[in-house]
Amino acid sequence: MTSRVALVTGASGALGAACARVLDARGFRVALHHVENEDSARKLAAELNNPTALVRADVADWSSVTAMVEQVTDELGPVSVLVNSGAVRRDGLMATQSVSEWTSTIQVNLIGTFHTCRAVLPGMLGARWGRIVNVVSPAGLIGSRGQTAYSASKSGVIGMTRSLALESARRHVTVNALSPGFMVTELTRDVPDAVRDTFADRTPIRRFVTPDEVARGVELLVDSAAMTGQVLSIDGGMSVS
Repeated sequence: MTSRVALVTGASGALGAACARVLDARGFRVALHHVENEDSARKLAAELNNPTALVRADVADWSSVTAMVEQVTDELGPVSVLVNSGAVRRDGLMATQSVSEWTSTIQVNLIGTFHTCRAVLPGMLGARWGRIVNVVSPAGLIGSRGQTAYSASKSGVIGMTRSLALESARRHVTVNALSPGFMVTELTRDVPDAVRDTFADRTPIRRFVTPDEVARGVELLVDSAAMTGQVLSIDGGMSVS
């Protein structure tokens, strides 16, 4: 894998960083995407053994994404693995949530995932090898009060993943979704303790999952040539409870 390049969006976050470490350990050169937290991405790069690149992009903007992919190609080579782990979460009841908050969640989580997939896909198809892993959520599989925007965005990514898997399989490009359970990360630090306790109670293993546990799923999805169009849930059983 040392000749191959992986792009991890949201690499400055806990899950993105864990995915980057897994890919680095497998020999990939890893491009670390960030939006604002460049310091965290730079510290992560210092930990990794293989060549890295730091890239910044607004995934909701197509021109920003294409410029990012061009930078990665120039610095490391064409992208063979894409892990979409960046996301935003803006909770609120639909009856009272602002239209701008609702639509911006869709723009980043769903349209942003389309942008990154679209930008790297021609190269993967031309090379006849590629792996795309889209991080989703149990909220995309089951209902979640106060999360209509987030749930809709992640459900949309699941549907896109399955359809894209059908389009890409004959060129040896697999497309899968990875669904983590509740993790304590920057995305969830503002969740009240009472709500966290509720999530823990709903999880059959009676604890939250860790980013490192979830990132092991990336290793499986990158290794498997026969697994595509699937949702791999590493959520402690939350989605079936």
